[in-house]
Amino acid sequence: MPHTNDATRAVVIPRRRREPGGDPADTRRTNWWATALIAVCSLTVFIPLYLSVSVALKTPEQLASGTGFELPWPINWQNFAVAWERTDYPRVLLTTAIITAGSVVFTLLTSSLVSYALARNLHRPFFKGVFYYLLAALFIPFPIIMLPLVKQTSLLGLDNPAGMIILYTIYGLSLNIFIYTAFIRSIPIELEEAARMDGASTWRVFRQIVFPLLMPMNATVGILTCVWAWNDFIMPLVVLTSPSDRTLSLAQYVFQGQYNTDYTVAFASYLMAMAPLLIVYIFSQRWVISGVMRGSIK
Repeated sequence: MPHTNDATRAVVIPRRRREPGGDPADTRRTNWWATALIAVCSLTVFIPLYLSVSVALKTPEQLASGTGFELPWPINWQNFAVAWERTDYPRVLLTTAIITAGSVVFTLLTSSLVSYALARNLHRPFFKGVFYYLLAALFIPFPIIMLPLVKQTSLLGLDNPAGMIILYTIYGLSLNIFIYTAFIRSIPIELEEAARMDGASTWRVFRQIVFPLLMPMNATVGILTCVWAWNDFIMPLVVLTSPSDRTLSLAQYVFQGQYNTDYTVAFASYLMAMAPLLIVYIFSQRWVISGVMRGSIK
């Protein structure tokens, strides 16, 4: 049998099937029916947004005489002034901003540090048990622990904005660890070993090497925590005891009467509460998407 050299052996490469009227290297097809359906479903989000803006710019008489979808004319900007005054908007906005900013900062510091310790020690039974223990907390509904939480925060003096920051940091730990750990395990361990050979401590390795590499995850976790702390209603309702500490979500209660609701002013207040967070999310959504995509690839 004749000898055949591997270097001269013929390699048969299968040819791509050429798509009619398209690039021979591109075999993907666009499902236009599915694309159109997704586009239409995505546009439905503008219906409640339009209704909110329309109601906020009407008088009670205009709202009562129509269905709510009619264009407001004449436009009643006075609703925003009334909502500003009745909710004490500057004070509740400052309280909400302090709680949200504090929650984001402490969440990023604690969740990333705990996740780093777990990710680099998951081969040990103790750390693996702690990891699954924290993940199990994701399946516990908040109403189950609501009454014990109220009692404990009252006894510890945490029924204030500082206590809210601590609670948001603790209750967000489970989901944040789940997000951080997968990404940290994708970071090459050789980077840390090289730094340790140069005399760097574990804390310095985390601070100067690992934490800067976590910026996509930091953006994702930070924005998710910001949206949660800003929009949350149940936890501030059951924890905060002083009326002067109420947040933007709690301030909407002022429009709910026993027998009627001032819908026009209430919707104006809803838009005022939504506007700051909406602006933040518009400018930072690309970091959320990129962070989630990078975290899904190990």
